[in-house]
Amino acid sequence: MLIKSFFSGFGGQGVLLMGYTLAYAAMLEDKHVTFLPAYGAEVRGGTAHCTVSISDEEIASPVSSSPEFITVMNNPALEKFQNFIQTGGGMFINTTFVDKRPLRGDIEVFEVPATKIAEDMGNIRIANMVMLGAFIRQSGMVNISTILNNMEEIFGARLKKLLKINHTALETGYKFLDGKK
Repeated sequence: MLIKSFFSGFGGQGVLLMGYTLAYAAMLEDKHVTFLPAYGAEVRGGTAHCTVSISDEEIASPVSSSPEFITVMNNPALEKFQNFIQTGGGMFINTTFVDKRPLRGDIEVFEVPATKIAEDMGNIRIANMVMLGAFIRQSGMVNISTILNNMEEIFGARLKKLLKINHTALETGYKFLDGKK
């Protein structure tokens, strides 16, 4: 079964790392994966988004025209991408930065104050892992243990000093929505 997801926000919010982490975990679980990042020329502060498709069969195209899940980390992402999600899909909203809500009533909305939670944990740069934890809990696209047990491999040596706080952030986000669907 093919499941498509879309992550969006400003460059510097860790949007691409969310998608990369999800894609890498799916590969570790022997699933077929595509990861298609896109970002503005400005990078930090510009727009950033990525598509991750995960399947138990080969994937024909990395482009996700109507994803099952969308994560929006800021208002411009909500405004631009809210109509991309398929009917019945799930939208994850970083309510710290997104004060609007989708205009559609045919999707499920998961409100996560990811940046506020990260700030309370002492580092706003882990908001992406808080949101990814909530996303994984609701989407079930990968097992959280796959990421937690392989975080050093996924993040690489340059982020090794941040493993513990990212580990905690992922678990915190995973528990935030308490598995409510």
